[in-house]
Amino acid sequence: MRVVIAEDDVLLRQGLSLLLESEGFDVVAAVGDGEAFLEEFHNADVGVVDVRMPPSFTNEGLKAAAEARARRPNFPILVLSAYVEDRYAGQLLAAGSVGLGYLLKERVGQVGDFVDALRRVASGGTVMDPEVISQLMTRRRADDPIRSLTPRESEVLALMAAGLDNASIAGRLVVSETAVSKHIGNIFAKLGLSAGDSGHRRVRAVLAYLHS
Repeated sequence: MRVVIAEDDVLLRQGLSLLLESEGFDVVAAVGDGEAFLEEFHNADVGVVDVRMPPSFTNEGLKAAAEARARRPNFPILVLSAYVEDRYAGQLLAAGSVGLGYLLKERVGQVGDFVDALRRVASGGTVMDPEVISQLMTRRRADDPIRSLTPRESEVLALMAAGLDNASIAGRLVVSETAVSKHIGNIFAKLGLSAGDSGHRRVRAVLAYLHS
């Protein structure tokens, strides 16, 4: 799988390149700003982009990610941030959730989880950092149906948002898949997602959870 990396910190950029190459990825380019990323992403299957890059170190990476997806719809991108910046997560999701991830840079040290997240994003999944999810959750309106979920249902939905399937959620929570299915059914009901939504219900439930 071909990857392009956009990260202004030279040491982290080199570290990411070595890590991903050791995991079997083909790093086709590793650049330090958004403009260079936009020149190289056409040659890749997935991008890893820092939110803050030159010249202003605000949201250049996010703008580059959005522009890349405008040029190549649903181009998979995993965005990295040094801090929990939930407004950027919301902006990222506003343009669609297919093939998108948003993780804190500290997750890179958890190599297995980081590589798994990148693979899931590359295959069209949505992966959000648990800390970002937590921040979005605390800023809900009082009448938001998400607030009607039980603590366990919220756990299940958070794991859905992190990209886990039912079997993986069951393993993480040490419960049966039947229990997980029941919780998901309750989540759909509370969010008003009818059976007519079919397979799209899972995606819509995750989006309801992630959108601020």
